[in-house]
Amino acid sequence: MSARKAKATWSGTLKEGNGKMKFNNYDGPFTFASRFEDGEGTNPEELVGAAHAGCYSMFLSALLSAEELSPKSIETNATVTLEKDDIGPNITAINLNCTVTCEGLTQEKFEELASAAKDKCPISRLYAGGTATIHLDAKLTSA
Repeated sequence: MSARKAKATWSGTLKEGNGKMKFNNYDGPFTFASRFEDGEGTNPEELVGAAHAGCYSMFLSALLSAEELSPKSIETNATVTLEKDDIGPNITAINLNCTVTCEGLTQEKFEELASAAKDKCPISRLYAGGTATIHLDAKLTSA
């Protein structure tokens, strides 16, 4: 279907360094403070949350559309929990909180479709089932 690209650049040490993430119309900074403390900029977990919230909302819309329903709005918030384990930082949970306004949608059908979207949207499948193969092409250049 499609392949999307994003770029991240990091300069310096973990705590004193800084980075930049760039994709499509976004070009912004990230730092140790923005990831592990309360600093300005974004971080990978916020981007994971935004991707998951967007993916879930679109997939739920597709399921509703297949039922010949037309949602007025689907608002999804994602909370991504980063904790530390024996290896290092680890995403341990993604909580999706969704509010839907859709005329003609019963509570029973809503619960069925909301659950299906959680299980079947591409980002959920990536994290729950490990559907992606990660390829790496790493090169070392001299300073």
